[in-house]
Amino acid sequence: MLHSQQWDVSTGFQKIALIGLGLIGSSIGQAIIHKNIAQCVSGYDKEADTLQCAFDIKCINKACNTAAEAVKDADIVIICVPVGEIKNTILEILSYLKEGAIITDVGSTKQSVCDHVYPLLPSSVQFVPAHPVAGTQFTGPEAGMVELFENRWCILCPSDNTKSDSIAKIRSLWERMGAWVEIMTPSEHDMILAVTSHIPHVIAYTMMLTAVRIEEEHPFDIAKFSAGGFRSATRIACSSPIMVRDILLHNSDAILGALREFSDCCKQVEQLIINNDGDSLLTLLEDLQKERLKIP
Repeated sequence: MLHSQQWDVSTGFQKIALIGLGLIGSSIGQAIIHKNIAQCVSGYDKEADTLQCAFDIKCINKACNTAAEAVKDADIVIICVPVGEIKNTILEILSYLKEGAIITDVGSTKQSVCDHVYPLLPSSVQFVPAHPVAGTQFTGPEAGMVELFENRWCILCPSDNTKSDSIAKIRSLWERMGAWVEIMTPSEHDMILAVTSHIPHVIAYTMMLTAVRIEEEHPFDIAKFSAGGFRSATRIACSSPIMVRDILLHNSDAILGALREFSDCCKQVEQLIINNDGDSLLTLLEDLQKERLKIP
């Protein structure tokens, strides 16, 4: 176990534990330490090199060799692993949590996480599902940044049985890291994020698949001549494949529904092109441009 200096704070949490120290976990740790939100930030990652790097760049001030060691006496435990690993991670730490501890997560899907986690919990432990809608295409603790959550939304999806003070503590945590907080149901979250986050990942990876197939059929070096549009549209295809796989499998109903809608929209545009209907095509593009310009 590695220790750095103790943090002297008069307010905030005594100890917050981070399980998983990639981009999001690292950014959370940096924000908590930089803003003096907790006296101790302990951390664990199954990759020893990642754990050491996280400690070296000061996104945690206590590096632990096991998840159990990291969560001991923690007020809040933040699970920052792919959604497919959340259930097993919580099973691993449950018996080591202190009474009154709050578990939260950062998963990009919420209904499946809630379905898996809530039945596991004893009455002495609270769970407040969360999703910070922030990130980059980069991975690992070195990609973390203290300002990642500033002026970004964090969505909380507590159950009807979640204690109000537990929700207030997690809300306060995210607000102190600079985020705006919204509360909604898990199903609402999954439907919205299917369109705003999950389908864009599908599109980015599918565009890369299209480029690869065309390169296989023709002697083109597409990457060499990638224009700004292609680079921008495929940027998030650099994201963690494990993370994206888990998202697609754990939010499959909402994503499949959104994919069907997207396919219908592609067919609408395709038909306008086939019909050489420039007037209708221009009207559609202008209307959609107006809608896009409304997004900050």
